[in-house]
Amino acid sequence: MNDPVVEVPATASLQDRYAIRRRSATRPPVWDVALTIAVGGALGAIARYAVSTAWPHPPGGFPWTTFAINVTGCLLIGALMVVLTELAGHPHRLIRPFLGVGILGGFTTFSTYTVDTQQLISAGNPGLALGYLFGTLAAALVAVQVGVVAARLLTRLPTRRRPRRGRA
Repeated sequence: MNDPVVEVPATASLQDRYAIRRRSATRPPVWDVALTIAVGGALGAIARYAVSTAWPHPPGGFPWTTFAINVTGCLLIGALMVVLTELAGHPHRLIRPFLGVGILGGFTTFSTYTVDTQQLISAGNPGLALGYLFGTLAAALVAVQVGVVAARLLTRLPTRRRPRRGRA
């Protein structure tokens, strides 16, 4: 097993040296979180690419694909956070980084959103660019809230009870 090298100050007492080494030995590895986010991000980016190639928008026209990707991703992020924080109990510590930061973070594309805005301005559509800029922001924020509310409502739906056998 490759343990990380721990720098212990030369002026540290013997007791402090043991405490520093003990803390670093019990610290969980961080590489697994980064790797989990990277794998999730790759999957999300592949999904985004598939949607954008299936539904391209014309140059200078309203970028409906990017708009739909970002709003849908925000809706799913809102729902996911409710499921993970309020319903799932104690999910594995890598679930949120994989699904939320990785897949949904890779799926949503706010960098393309800014490029689309710049392209609309360059194409001579500054009004459309401003509408897209603020409309996407507003729709994304509303979508997160809708995802939160919808997840809470859907998880509180009554289940049908089966009548007990032997009782009328």
